[in-house]
Amino acid sequence: MCAQGALGDKELAEGFARGDEACLVAAHQRWSAMVYTLAQRALGDACEAEDVTQSVFLAAWHGRSTYSPARGVLAGWLVGITRHTIADTLSARARRAELVRTVGAHLAHRESDPAARPEAALDRVLVGTELGKLAASQRRVLRLAYFDGLTHTQIAQLTGWPLGTVKSHARRGLHALARRLRESGAPV
Repeated sequence: MCAQGALGDKELAEGFARGDEACLVAAHQRWSAMVYTLAQRALGDACEAEDVTQSVFLAAWHGRSTYSPARGVLAGWLVGITRHTIADTLSARARRAELVRTVGAHLAHRESDPAARPEAALDRVLVGTELGKLAASQRRVLRLAYFDGLTHTQIAQLTGWPLGTVKSHARRGLHALARRLRESGAPV
């Protein structure tokens, strides 16, 4: 049975490797300050240093079968685990910062994009409903022009209609759409 002051480093390491829980407690009491200090200096954050300290001893306990007292001292093995855990923490911090930047940029883009506003969805529904009430030829020309981004010339080529007919359908369709939207109380 391990006790903090009763065993030397070698006996403590051997008991730890065998799975003696009292040796885990003794190892934590003996070296947790060292692990915490390394983490605090590397991370600059007390809470993260506490998390790293806990993670190091948890990882050491779960991985104790890979530790051999003959290959090195337990404190050195714990320092190695500490370094890996600090590196993982720094990587996670960088990933979180990148995620925050990405989401922030996306939100800033959405706020600058009028189509992303919640009321824009209502506008699209209202316009879509009113478009559905137009004559088929006017509806087709307006959808091709405004939703597909085609020019009047491209619409004429696609539909086979004369360019003047396409322009007339677009003009009449827009006037009818504006009239219907005004009648429904929508700002035009």
